[in-house]
Amino acid sequence: MSFFSERYREMTPGSRRLYERARRVTPGGVSHNLRYFAPYPLFVERADGAYVWDVDGNRYVDLWMGHYAHILGHRPRPVMERFLAQAAEGAHWGIVHPLQVELAETLVRLLPAAEEVRFCVSGTEATMYAVRLARAFTGRKVVLKARGGWHGGNSDLARAVHAPMELPESAGLPPGVDEAVDAFSYNDFEDTRRAVERYGSELAAVILEPVQNAFVPPEPGYLQRVRELTERAGALLILDEVITGFRLGLTGAQGFYGVTPDLFTLGKVVGGGMPVAVIAGRREILERASPLAGLGKGEAVLAGGGTFSAMPAAMAAGLAMVGYLEEQAPALYEELEAKGERLRRGLEEAFAAAGLPARVFGVGSLFSVAFPDPPEAEIRNNEDVERKTDLYRRDHQFRLGMLAHGVYLVNGGGALSTAHGEEEIERVLEAAAEVAKEMALHAGEAPGRG
Repeated sequence: MSFFSERYREMTPGSRRLYERARRVTPGGVSHNLRYFAPYPLFVERADGAYVWDVDGNRYVDLWMGHYAHILGHRPRPVMERFLAQAAEGAHWGIVHPLQVELAETLVRLLPAAEEVRFCVSGTEATMYAVRLARAFTGRKVVLKARGGWHGGNSDLARAVHAPMELPESAGLPPGVDEAVDAFSYNDFEDTRRAVERYGSELAAVILEPVQNAFVPPEPGYLQRVRELTERAGALLILDEVITGFRLGLTGAQGFYGVTPDLFTLGKVVGGGMPVAVIAGRREILERASPLAGLGKGEAVLAGGGTFSAMPAAMAAGLAMVGYLEEQAPALYEELEAKGERLRRGLEEAFAAAGLPARVFGVGSLFSVAFPDPPEAEIRNNEDVERKTDLYRRDHQFRLGMLAHGVYLVNGGGALSTAHGEEEIERVLEAAAEVAKEMALHAGEAPGRG
């Protein structure tokens, strides 16, 4: 058993017991595989502000922030008050109501590419419907995505997420996925261009995260050049802004980087901690899903949204969140950017002081740490992170080490919130300095699985 795993076991016996129970009734003991890590996941029982507490009473600075959703921290008062007030009147009706109109109007007003929006419940649904709309609108079949890009668990886009990229991403996918979806290298314009030109008049859309989820930023001009490629090909550009929407600013990555997609998706921050996702974009495309479009079966687009789409409690939370962000911008985003830059710089210094090769990436309030192997390897995208870093051993050590020092993160990175103040950032940097020394000391040690 590794040093890191043994120490984690000693401090989390309650999580171990709960995991043993969970394994008996849940595949792998979790309902989202990202929440598992060896030897067993941490079980949390409450959260507030920048912190979570586990079932053993340990407190952690939380840098995961609900899959990056909580830009104001856990239980932010402006959001909770409005959410609870609405829940008292009815959390879910399954009938249209004023709040969904208000939130839709707000999104159309704030986001450059939004002429219409449709609400659903998860980012997986939103990207699935976006691709379906693109194929219907263009009358074409093929969709291109970036290798290493994650667009949720829908079957259309479950390709080339993890290495080896050429193998099927999952068993049980419908026949023909490989013919309808292909991939290119993010931040590699020539590879992107070749992929677009390969399919030509068969290409319906290119979908990509403007900042891939390892938080390696786009190279200058890359997104704009991809936009030009799609326009020349007569294909649509879909930006998956489930992470970046309202995280990089009021206008998302499309405003931050100055690129206007045909369609885009939102999730996480926009819901104020509730299950809200959005498909948005050009009116003429979204209207293919309208019950008033007058299109016959096989021509109209099925974009159902789910039982809980636009539930009033979730719309109330979303309105409170977006309203607060608008009131506080631009100072709020400037503050988050300053915090993010300080954290990224401090992490780099901590690893350098320990003599441990590491790179810190990120933009705005987002950050990630990677351990290149070899140390001089070029890291331009998620594909490089998968192939050129000591992903599973070093990331695992870093995660368990930070937990022992009171910091919770996932995949070597995370997101700051307005609840993270000077005290929390200093605590994270002090923890990272200690963990970097421990990792250097235990450099050859395997992480252990049980």
